Amino acid sequence: MQKVRIDLVSDVACPWCAIGYRRLEQALETLGGEIDVELVWQPFELNRDMPPEGEPILEHLCRKYGKDAATMEQSQREIMAAAEELGLNFRGALERRANNTFAAHRVLAWAGTQHQETALQLALFEAYFGEAKNPADPTVLREKAIEVGLDGDTAEAIARSDQYTDEVREAEQRFMDAGVNAVPAFILDGRYLISGAQPADVLVDALRQVAEENASR
Repeated sequence: MQKVRIDLVSDVACPWCAIGYRRLEQALETLGGEIDVELVWQPFELNRDMPPEGEPILEHLCRKYGKDAATMEQSQREIMAAAEELGLNFRGALERRANNTFAAHRVLAWAGTQHQETALQLALFEAYFGEAKNPADPTVLREKAIEVGLDGDTAEAIARSDQYTDEVREAEQRFMDAGVNAVPAFILDGRYLISGAQPADVLVDALRQVAEENASR
């Protein structure tokens, strides 16, 4: 069986990242174990300069894209519908705030050392889009860490410290240098970049192509 590494560059504040991951799950279900996939999450901050209090999401999106509130609300509702078709909880999406997620990425880096990064990523997507909670709030990170079987005290302590700062900043810079300027981004075996929440069949074809190339080496 051929092995393919996927670096998934993502932010827990990105709705398309949650959708993109679910489509990746569908692709892997289609492949049915045909390819041994190693998934490694990589950090990206949509709102790197956002102050701690954040900003109401529609207000933020209107300012960012220069659109009126009605247009941005309709766009958000379309994203919510796409997410819900995939079984994702986006019920709180319109009530959320735009937040900086650096603390979340640092706790996720730690979760990766415990082999629980995917579980915590999904819990934080649920917290943000389903419950409209701040995914970088130390108390939320504690709560979600406990939900997935991690130590809540450690998660909260990391969020309130500067632990894993160097690791996250280095990873962010590495993938920006590689040309990632929007998320989600799937990098297959460090060679191919797939941008956006592509349909499952696109991911299936790409994974098969890379696996075939690996087999012929």
